[in-house]
Amino acid sequence: KFPYYVLGWEDANGKLAMDYLVTNWTQENMVLLQMTLQKWMFSPLERWGATSWMGAIESKVQAILGEDDKDRRMTLFNEACSIFKQFENVESTSILEMALWKGQLRRGWSNDNTKRQALDRGECRCVCGSNVVIPSVAMFLGISTTRS
Repeated sequence: KFPYYVLGWEDANGKLAMDYLVTNWTQENMVLLQMTLQKWMFSPLERWGATSWMGAIESKVQAILGEDDKDRRMTLFNEACSIFKQFENVESTSILEMALWKGQLRRGWSNDNTKRQALDRGECRCVCGSNVVIPSVAMFLGISTTRS
């Protein structure tokens, strides 16, 4: 059993394993591609709770599976990979921001050098110097992402 990220590795010809499935189109390869994309793309998005992202990827995958033209299928596959990489970047940035906020909230300050007080979220946001909170992080901070 290999971890999912090996699907992103290129071989000596500069091709991904998925490239071979997309270009050598048979019924068996279509089923294998569908199962692989389910594990590679849908499962992480589901774990992240990113339902809107899942919809974007799912529409690309359905377009790939329904396409008969090899070149168009490869273009759609590359677009799906590009979109997924963007989602991974947002997810990793969100995790980094949450870690920074968590550290800031725990740091607190001392009133009399003996007792530490934790900063509340509102104070933390004011003193941290950040103008923006990534929307996917806001829900963990208890901040409304809707604008008045």
